[in-house]
Amino acid sequence: MSSARDKANRRIASLQSMLCVGLDSDPSKIPTLFHSMERPVLEFNRAIIRATGEHAAAYKVNTAFYESRGLAGMRDLDDTLQALPPECLSIADAKRADIGNTSRHYAKAFFETWPFDAITVAPYMGFDSLEPFFEYDDKLVFVLCLTSNPGSADFEERILDDGRPLYRAVLDRVRSWQRNGNAGIVVGATKASLLQELRQEAPELFFLIPGVGAQGGSMQEAVNQGADPDRGGAVVNVSRALIFPKGDFRSISEFEEAVRREAAKLHDDIKEVL
Repeated sequence: MSSARDKANRRIASLQSMLCVGLDSDPSKIPTLFHSMERPVLEFNRAIIRATGEHAAAYKVNTAFYESRGLAGMRDLDDTLQALPPECLSIADAKRADIGNTSRHYAKAFFETWPFDAITVAPYMGFDSLEPFFEYDDKLVFVLCLTSNPGSADFEERILDDGRPLYRAVLDRVRSWQRNGNAGIVVGATKASLLQELRQEAPELFFLIPGVGAQGGSMQEAVNQGADPDRGGAVVNVSRALIFPKGDFRSISEFEEAVRREAAKLHDDIKEVL
């Protein structure tokens, strides 16, 4: 079994938590008190990690918020990865995929240069574009399947000639691509009824479930419908609603306490279901 998957399930079981903290660290949204620091985003991330560490099973780093800032952003990504609790699953939300040789370098970047436990990838170009990621059988590869955004209806929910929606075709392929239990899918919490359907069809896959919080998904529904038969096998991501609490914070500790309260509330919601 994939060591990344084992690590995630151990953390879920020990904490009774499926909380994934999304580090979508937009410099324009972080509290002003961080902007006086030499590296505002990194210090913001460290504060979030300190505030959520006792409640989180995973952290998802959305690479766009770091890549957009060039070398400074990539240094923040590198140091943020080093700051994550080693017992938590680390996910590079990079949504990569390309022809095989290019994907091989993407896989090396996010599994070796930056040793993330997991990555998000796009299935549009087919298996040869994803095989380099699946070759890392100790990792987790999350394939976009049924996402939480409204535009998912444009392609993911289109009906194929055989009567299946496209997301079901993706699910079936991912099940055949996995090696050593290293496959997963991304399913939005805003699609609760379909989430249950996908879990019933694929009890062996690991689920990454975004869409709780700002996008309107329910944490308890996501956990209840997304957990595998052993009440593990999934993490539920919360980004903006957790890392950007409302308030005019006068100190880092005051900010961290606000984040900690929200993380504890989400954790309590999860424990009620698990």
